[in-house]
Amino acid sequence: MHQIIRGAGLRSDSMTLGAGSNGGPDLSCARLDNGLEIVVIPDRRVPVVTHMVWYKNGSADDPLGQSGIAHFLEHLMFKGTERHPAGEFSKVVSALGGQENAFTSFDYTAYFQRVAPQHLQRMMEFEADRMSGLNFDDSVVAPERDVVLEERRMRVETDPSAQLSEAMAASLFIHHPYGIPIIGWMHEIETLDRKNALDYYRRFYSPDNAILVVAGDVEAAEVVRLAEGTYGRNAPHGDRSARRRPREPDPRASRIVSVADPKVEQETLHRLYLVPSTRTADGLEAHALEVLTELLGGGPTSHLYRTLVMDGGRAVNAGAWYMGSAIDETRFAVYAVPAEGVTPAELEADLDRAVASCLSTVSDEAIERAKTRLIAETIYSLDSQSSLARIYGSALAVGETLDDVRRWPEDIRAVTREKLAEVAQRYLVARRSVTGYLLKESSC
Repeated sequence: MHQIIRGAGLRSDSMTLGAGSNGGPDLSCARLDNGLEIVVIPDRRVPVVTHMVWYKNGSADDPLGQSGIAHFLEHLMFKGTERHPAGEFSKVVSALGGQENAFTSFDYTAYFQRVAPQHLQRMMEFEADRMSGLNFDDSVVAPERDVVLEERRMRVETDPSAQLSEAMAASLFIHHPYGIPIIGWMHEIETLDRKNALDYYRRFYSPDNAILVVAGDVEAAEVVRLAEGTYGRNAPHGDRSARRRPREPDPRASRIVSVADPKVEQETLHRLYLVPSTRTADGLEAHALEVLTELLGGGPTSHLYRTLVMDGGRAVNAGAWYMGSAIDETRFAVYAVPAEGVTPAELEADLDRAVASCLSTVSDEAIERAKTRLIAETIYSLDSQSSLARIYGSALAVGETLDDVRRWPEDIRAVTREKLAEVAQRYLVARRSVTGYLLKESSC
């Protein structure tokens, strides 16, 4: 039963969503007058609360020539405000026995803390302050930029697997910014400065471009009251920071990318396909791709593992994944690790046959088991308070609705063999793919 929550600064469309037919949590949602969305997820098993702020901007919104600015600004958000000097927020969280962190994705940036419920207001005060009061000078910019550059050197420049991943993404997305690494290109990170960061901050960091998600031992009305007294003081920007992204053209040619390096210990075959996301898919396409991922690569009982590893002996591992939660067209991946004496190029034909034969060989019972595993894994993840907050926060940040999340198990169950065959024939085709070889190069 829906119940209207009324309070200072609340719009009249605020409501409590009762638990759905799928047994999900008893959610509450509201919107402040300044545009801030609020989602409250009660979880009273332990006296802990997870407080998350999601901004609807990510690396795919970086201005041209400033790749990595969203991630760089995430670092600078810890450098203090006019009211609180650098490090104070983190010291308070630590002193309270809490945890904190932040992360940047292609479509969103999020900041979170986990503390005892009585400290929620203080977390809101700090987070609301840096939503509008970020203040740092040039003295912190260069050292923090060096931190990001070192992060890139450690994670990418010295890792052949990461280099292949970047090259494959750049080949799959020839026009869309999903082909640019979240951390940014090295030569562009080197040029990022204080003005770039503050311009980006003023564009996106606004209550009407943010979602507050609070999960834990809390009451919805109290969370909204605290939010009004903290976040409610921040003025909205008004334009809601519209995203302007180029559309990826329909691919016409398959591509092959390879990286060879003496540091490679295990050669690997990777394949990416350009496919719809939850936001761009028609009907149940995205849900069918999720089920297809489970069928193809969901562990040791999956089709790829059975075909390439257990039966064929051509690989020692194989799997699949799908990055479905995205605003624009996204990636579907399959991979295989060759057995001794088999090269990635030789394994590619086996992988192609395995992908093509999946739906002609798996039984109806296997399809139903794949659906059951997917739904069960999601239900199990709801046991984690932080997972609860992330599932709903990330979905809302890319433009999905609470109903989309709550209806997901029903949509997964509704996927048919015919729908699976349709998406496989339409999207898992050579012209929509990039194949990557990770090779060991002799050091001699």
